[in-house]
Amino acid sequence: MARSFLFPQDTGDAATTRLIATAAQLTGFMKGEPGGPREGWYQPGADNSAMLGQLHQALASTYPQAGPAFHAVRLWTNLLWQPAYLAVIAAHLHGAMPDLFGISQQRRGIYVDGYRLKPGAQAPGSTEALIELGGGQLKAMAGVMLEEVNGFAKLRPLPARRLLADRMLSLMVWLSQRRHDLPVDTIEAWSEQWLEAAGLSGQGRLEPIDTANGRRLLIVRRKGCCLDYLIDPDRYCASCPKQDEAVRVARQTANAMAELG
Repeated sequence: MARSFLFPQDTGDAATTRLIATAAQLTGFMKGEPGGPREGWYQPGADNSAMLGQLHQALASTYPQAGPAFHAVRLWTNLLWQPAYLAVIAAHLHGAMPDLFGISQQRRGIYVDGYRLKPGAQAPGSTEALIELGGGQLKAMAGVMLEEVNGFAKLRPLPARRLLADRMLSLMVWLSQRRHDLPVDTIEAWSEQWLEAAGLSGQGRLEPIDTANGRRLLIVRRKGCCLDYLIDPDRYCASCPKQDEAVRVARQTANAMAELG
C-alpha cells in the first residue's frame, strides 16, 4: 500500500513528539523519543545482522531448553510489538499515522524495548483510513522482518502471521479497556479491518463475552501460539489455544474484568 503523509515537516515534528508522549502516557512502558537510529539499533530495511545476531544468541543462551522454534518466535515478536502499539495508538488515540518505517528499536538483553521515531509528515484521516494505512505499513514491515528473522532461526509465514494477528487483536482489547465509550461492535469491526489491511484475515478474531453482572467484554480467540509453555510446561498464557476452552474463556474474562476494575 502506498504511503501518503500530508502534514508539513514542522507540524510533523510536533506531531511525532505528541504521538510518543501519548504512547508513553497510555501504556506506562513505551519508551520513545524523536530522532533517527542510534548505533546498533534495529531499523527496518537496514543491515541489522549484528543486532539480530546478538538478540538471537541472548535468547538461545537464556532459554537453551526451549529450542530453536521458541527462539525464532521471540525474535519475531520482539521486533513487532512496538510498531504494532504505535500503529494502533496513532490510528485510534492520536488521529494521524506516521511513517512506521521511521522507527528504530533498542535491544536490552533478551528484549527489544525502547524506540526512536524519525520526525516527519503524518497522514490525518478517519479512523478507517488510518487503519488501512497503518495496516498496510505493518504488512510491508512484517515482510521485511520475517526475512531477517529467518536468517537466524526458521519461522514459517503462517505462524508468523498468526502471532502478528494475536498482537493486533490483543491491542484492540487493550483499546476497548481504555475507550469505554466505544461499542463492542465497533471494536470488532475495527479489528477485522486491521487484520484485513495487514494481510491477516482469518488468523484469529475477537470474541464477545457476556458476564454475570451484565457487562459485555471482548477476549481474543487466537490461532497462533507464542510457545512460552516451552519455558514453563505447566503454565499456558491466558489466551493460549492449547488449553481447555472453558479455562481459556474463564481466564481471559477474569483478566478483562480486572482491567476494568
